[in-house]
Amino acid sequence: MNYMKRKLFKSTLLNIIVCSMLLIVWTLQNLKAQDEVVIFDVGSLTVTLLQEGQGEGATNILVGATDEMIQKAIPDGTYPIATNVFLVEMGTKSLLFDAGYGQKTIDNLALCGKSAGSIDAVFISHFHGDHIGSLLLNGQQSFPNASLYISKPEYDYYMNDTEMTALPENRRGAFTTARNIFNAYKDKLVIFTPGDIENATELMPGVKGVAAYGHTPGHVGYLLESDGAKLFYWGDLTHAMAIQMPFPQVAMTYDTDPVKAVEIRRQLLQYIADNQILVAGAHIEYPGIGDLIKITPDSYEFVLMCSCSARYP
Repeated sequence: MNYMKRKLFKSTLLNIIVCSMLLIVWTLQNLKAQDEVVIFDVGSLTVTLLQEGQGEGATNILVGATDEMIQKAIPDGTYPIATNVFLVEMGTKSLLFDAGYGQKTIDNLALCGKSAGSIDAVFISHFHGDHIGSLLLNGQQSFPNASLYISKPEYDYYMNDTEMTALPENRRGAFTTARNIFNAYKDKLVIFTPGDIENATELMPGVKGVAAYGHTPGHVGYLLESDGAKLFYWGDLTHAMAIQMPFPQVAMTYDTDPVKAVEIRRQLLQYIADNQILVAGAHIEYPGIGDLIKITPDSYEFVLMCSCSARYP
């Protein structure tokens, strides 16, 4: 009898351990999915974060950050940084804002029940690799039914042979990649000249292009509006939120024109805060979307949207 009890106990214990392990795996998988894909409603828009990773940045890529600023904003010398893509469903249209590093964008879309072929338009903020990676996979056009929106200054820069040949040969790959993308989407390209945020260029009903030059020659943001609600996707207007919100004058080593990047950031932050426009950004930490609050005439606080108001696929 004791033997049978011990056997039953061991069997029960084994079942508990197995079930617990399965529960842990299931939980981790779902937490992982929730970290990568989270859905918000903005007016009648469905806005889905497709996150491709989150980590920490360091001070060695900051330009113009004094020791005093660092001590005040990021005393441990690090700050959270993410890589985000956003899917926006507007009526019957499925719109993608930037295109991530590569296959991960396609995988995250699948978590939402979307295929690459279901995307109607891709709006690119600029042509750095973490924003265009999924446009071509295995050398092929990934979004066969999508129009590809690119600002004219960005397009012109990458089509400029003088700009390309001014670089060492081992640094010209970005131009080749961009031109391959332009060629693959040549029948679907929409080249536009963005206006300032008060005179933004309408690209389709509810979507406007906004000049945000500086990070790259043709860096652009997108202003979305639905049922009176506004959302501004600002691409790489910021990278280090923890320090660039209280100190917008801090630039990054990979800004093409740091002075211009700071100037346009200050202008846009002021407009966004004054007009209480919701923001989504390519490098804002999870969940990548939130509200901007003006603290002084030239310093801000960013309040991340609570995931309690979100849902998951």
